[in-house]
Amino acid sequence: MLIIDCHGHYTTAPAGLQKFRDAQLARLREPGLPAPAAPRIGDDEIRESIEKNQLRLQRERGADVTLFSPRASAMAHHIGDAAVSGAWARVCNDLIKRVVDLYPDNFVGVCQLPQSPGVPIAASVGELERCVRELGFVGCNLNPDPSGGNWTAPPLTDRHWYPFYEKMVELDAPAMVHVSASCNPNFHATGAHYINADTTAFMQFIEGDLFRDFPTLRFIIPHGGGAVPYHWGRYRGLADMLKRPPLPEHVMKNVFFDTCVYHQPGIDLLAKVISVDNILFGSEMVGAVRGIDPETGHYFDDTKRYIDALPLAPHAKHQIFELNARRVFPRLDEHLKARGL
Repeated sequence: MLIIDCHGHYTTAPAGLQKFRDAQLARLREPGLPAPAAPRIGDDEIRESIEKNQLRLQRERGADVTLFSPRASAMAHHIGDAAVSGAWARVCNDLIKRVVDLYPDNFVGVCQLPQSPGVPIAASVGELERCVRELGFVGCNLNPDPSGGNWTAPPLTDRHWYPFYEKMVELDAPAMVHVSASCNPNFHATGAHYINADTTAFMQFIEGDLFRDFPTLRFIIPHGGGAVPYHWGRYRGLADMLKRPPLPEHVMKNVFFDTCVYHQPGIDLLAKVISVDNILFGSEMVGAVRGIDPETGHYFDDTKRYIDALPLAPHAKHQIFELNARRVFPRLDEHLKARGL
């Protein structure tokens, strides 16, 4: 059995990446400055940043493969314009590709998109296609709120998003619903904005009929589905009140939750309420919560131990750790089969 972590970000990228971003931001303040050149980052810098962090933790905690994307909080789609976002996404995705090339047994790419408030989502199609077809990535992170906490974009079920969904279907590439930094002081990024977005996305899917139009479209809602499992009865009841089909038929053929829930009772609830068919192992290490839980003595984001402790049959754990990820990410399955796995 492989242990596939569906949720990892390059939060430890070499300093050269941030220098490029700083130059982008400086040019926003002073438009006369030249556009920054792509950062010069050596392979040894990448190795040091990965081997001391994500790769070490993979080995210590027993994971095999991580679906790896740029740092989510740094996507910051609300900053600058479409050109700035496009250049930033390309640089970040190219760096992920270099990580994958250096560690092909351990990492598989997932891309950042060049979204920007008020810009049609069709502008992001080209980068998705480049990353999947040319770089070998298996999916993307889709931000439902490019405004960074002000929620000016239409709901995910709106036809605004359809040109992008059409490309997702064509490429058979799923999306993780993942917001970025919050510029709204009411919403702490990882403690409020992320969980708000996860929960909001699920409710949008209930209200709409997106999967009638795109029956093969697939989304991963991270962080255990936000508040959804805890309020599962509410959402079942709302679906009934809104004259929608039962959730297993209406939404759960297309929507999946990860296990980025940082305590055992939360994972226990997730596995009790949500079908094992809809749960993918994820840790988001090294990410939102990096410390040691004083109640257990273990790192909060060492989520594998929570799955190990679940009272589930071995096959059910096999689904969570490997089989569901291979089903939800067909290109990942192809990649692994090509490596004899």
